[in-house]
Amino acid sequence: MLFKKPSQDTPDPKPRPSRRHRRAEATRRHALSPLRILVMVLLLPLTTVLIATGVFLRLSEFEREEAVIHLIALAGCDATQSLGVGPFYEGQAGYHKRNDPDGDGVACGAASPSRATAPQVHNSPEPQQRSLGTAKFVRP
Repeated sequence: MLFKKPSQDTPDPKPRPSRRHRRAEATRRHALSPLRILVMVLLLPLTTVLIATGVFLRLSEFEREEAVIHLIALAGCDATQSLGVGPFYEGQAGYHKRNDPDGDGVACGAASPSRATAPQVHNSPEPQQRSLGTAKFVRP
């Protein structure tokens, strides 16, 4: 016999995958592609910042515009001055104690004329100390 008829007992060595299996395999390859994973890892910090900002804006005691200014003021007085906002008074949006070096209740405000003309001189041998909660800061 020249041609042998395949028996029904022997399975096909390479069965053709169904359309459903081919589609599942394509989805798996797309989801696990190295480029996709790299992009997701690189965008993770941005995603985290956006989520944290959204949560802060929703939970803040300030109105949305004031809350955004309050967040920008966290970056420092230079950031708020570039936007043209400030000074900020204690208890209002944008006031952060660390932006108020002299402790007068005005953050990111213009220096008073006496301070602008005459530099401040400390006559005491020990540096002044400030405390915020239980942390102590030494002023140079």
